[in-house]
Amino acid sequence: MTVMTTRLLTLAAAGLVLAGCQTMTPQERRARDETTCASYGFRRGTDAFATCLQRIELDRRAEARAFRYESDILLRRPYWY
Repeated sequence: MTVMTTRLLTLAAAGLVLAGCQTMTPQERRARDETTCASYGFRRGTDAFATCLQRIELDRRAEARAFRYESDILLRRPYWY
């Protein structure tokens, strides 16, 4: 392989990685959550539907906290008794 080909492949790979890192807008996330709750059989406008949306959001926040905790080296230091 030539240097030019290697650089081109590296650039293409980086572009694919960055394309996969797109974030969702709050509106897109809400629409996806509503679709998920509807697929579970909940009807829009009911308390059960609202509870489903709330649980999805609470689960998302718990996952974010767990990720932050795992990523923070200072929080994982050993305890001395």
